[in-house]
Amino acid sequence: MRLVLIADTHLPKRARDLPAPVWSAVADADVVVHAGDWVEPALLDALSARSRRLIGVYGNNDGPELRARLPEVARADLDGLRLAVVHETGPKERREQRCAARFPDTDLLVFGHSHIPWDSVAPGGLRLLNPGSPTDRRAQPYATYLTARVVAGQLDAVELHRLP
Repeated sequence: MRLVLIADTHLPKRARDLPAPVWSAVADADVVVHAGDWVEPALLDALSARSRRLIGVYGNNDGPELRARLPEVARADLDGLRLAVVHETGPKERREQRCAARFPDTDLLVFGHSHIPWDSVAPGGLRLLNPGSPTDRRAQPYATYLTARVVAGQLDAVELHRLP
């Protein structure tokens, strides 16, 4: 199962559209995960139409229309991999411990908010991934997104992609 992980797209405030490489990855993916801060519903509609399966949450910059359509926390079983998605996880200090306590029955937590790519493992084995942002790199050297695979209930081939 092929995954695309994105967050903090901030469309159309930070960009008019997702970069072409992200749309290409979406076309190849079995599951697209968006960890919030869409800003306008048009991207939700476009990703819903172009994704085989879309899992998303709202973020702090998402207004009432997006909040009415998306949960604060999403959970899914991806061929045995227990996924949770949330926008904010709080400060980076003790993030792994906080998230392990908040998501005890989860194998993979995808989050956003900081626009900073993150890949770590909490005590107990919870994997935490933040794809950064494909449209608003802020202080990062590159705009980014992640791809990964789920094989026999295990996360595999996690790759951070840099965008020009």
